[in-house]
Amino acid sequence: MGRWALDVAFVWKAVLTLGLVLLYYCFSIGITFYNKWLTKSFHFPLFMTMLHLAVIFLFSALSRALVQCSSHRARVVLSWADYLRRVAPTALATALDVGLSNWSFLYVTVSLYTMTKSSAVLFILIFSLIFKLEELRAALVLVVLLIAGGLFMFTYKSTQFNVEGFALVLGASFIGGIRWTLTQMLLQKAELGLQNPIDTMFHLQPLMFLGLFPLFAVFEGLHLSTSEKIFRFQDTGLLLRVLGSLFLGGILAFGLGFSEFLLVSRTSSLTLSIAGIFKEVCTLLLAAHLLGDQISLLNWLGFALCLSGISLHVALKALHSRGDGGPKPLKGLGSSPDLELLLRNSQQEEGDNEEEYFVAQGQQ
Repeated sequence: MGRWALDVAFVWKAVLTLGLVLLYYCFSIGITFYNKWLTKSFHFPLFMTMLHLAVIFLFSALSRALVQCSSHRARVVLSWADYLRRVAPTALATALDVGLSNWSFLYVTVSLYTMTKSSAVLFILIFSLIFKLEELRAALVLVVLLIAGGLFMFTYKSTQFNVEGFALVLGASFIGGIRWTLTQMLLQKAELGLQNPIDTMFHLQPLMFLGLFPLFAVFEGLHLSTSEKIFRFQDTGLLLRVLGSLFLGGILAFGLGFSEFLLVSRTSSLTLSIAGIFKEVCTLLLAAHLLGDQISLLNWLGFALCLSGISLHVALKALHSRGDGGPKPLKGLGSSPDLELLLRNSQQEEGDNEEEYFVAQGQQ
């Protein structure tokens, strides 16, 4: 009887993990192809990003209100001094990272975007060393060389290479290194109370919106104001379809955050890291099959080299955690930079996990 119960529990955990991974893949891969699809007909990626930020803020505020009503515990609200001094740098870096990433879809293929964004781990490691969040080791140097070499091989003589788009993605990856280093430093300040991803998203979105607005005003403001798709619309049906498409992107972005957190809270951050590696492979295969992205043998070898560097970093983190006798607050950063905000919340106490899991379940 006891063995049968263990077998059922194992099968149930395996099925649950697989379901959560597939849910994460749907949102993560879906939003990548969504951004590429939308920017083909809607050439205002910064406006698109700002609308997504507004949708995420709306859903995070609603989630906070639901949790507060159910738990009868007040949510954290930072003072203006802490908000502007400690949150603003992280919000600005995050806004530029997301904005430049979406902007690049006007010029680059999904495959080049996926590969170049994977190099963000390289910049994260560099900034982690600069800010002394990570100790310099020979293994980290090998990780950096593998990722950098893989990126060079993937972009070398690429038939669909675009300098402007590549510069945007690489710039986003560089800023992403600053972003996640600042995020780690922000979340390590326990007195701020931003360990819950809902509270973090709620506080980041307004400053991200304001930080991205000047860039939007300079590069898209005039063109958008004269566009018949938004402000000078003549077809109400077209306007509603455009706004609906933009709103869908915000839902995907918010759903991605919750699918990541669900996966971490019910399994582990290592599961999410490994799933993230296979997700990159799936994205490239789908890009080649569905969008006709041309990927040469040298490009594939470069991608494999980059993934080996990322995998080595994940393995080193897993061994380091086991060697310390269990999970500790993460000092380094994992394989998928866009997941780091949620990876760190896997180390919270059990009571907080139950509360956040309720929030996540309520948004599915």
